[in-house]
Amino acid sequence: MGVPSGMELFVIVAVVVLLFGGKKIPELAKGLGQGIKNFKNAVKDDEVNVATTTSSEKTDAAKINTTEATTDTVKPTETKAV
Repeated sequence: MGVPSGMELFVIVAVVVLLFGGKKIPELAKGLGQGIKNFKNAVKDDEVNVATTTSSEKTDAAKINTTEATTDTVKPTETKAV
């Protein structure tokens, strides 16, 4: 199946107009546009959340590694009472 030609497109548009009416089609197009916009915003927000989470996990891991390195190398001095 290829791309519909001119006559096939005309028949499809005519059937859509008969089913939904002239007033309902702009409302359907508006709703479709808003749905696409909401989807794009959700994808964009998700990408930002993933990037933020990834960078904060790297920062947390670096803090943990730094803390472990300092606790392993620094030994407290002991004082003994004589």
